[in-house]
Amino acid sequence: MAAVTHDLTDEQWAALRAAWGGCAYCGAEDGSPQRDCVLPVSRGGRYTVDNVVPACRSCNASKCNAEVTGWLRRKRLDERAFLERHGQILAGFAER
Repeated sequence: MAAVTHDLTDEQWAALRAAWGGCAYCGAEDGSPQRDCVLPVSRGGRYTVDNVVPACRSCNASKCNAEVTGWLRRKRLDERAFLERHGQILAGFAER
């Protein structure tokens, strides 16, 4: 199995945290969000600007390696709002 490339820089992580303003999933303003892969590493995801979002400890632990949309539905979180905001933030990075 080939090594997975992770290329999220500290600057990108800081920009992602600022853009989301809290947990990407529940909106909690945790002072120390964790890096969560939207597509988990165990499912082929990588630590890249287009796959990482800030998550509070509770959401990160709960999501674990679940598929994001199914997990959002099970938790009764706003799947549509997450997907729209994620797209907006990624579009902002693409313009840079």
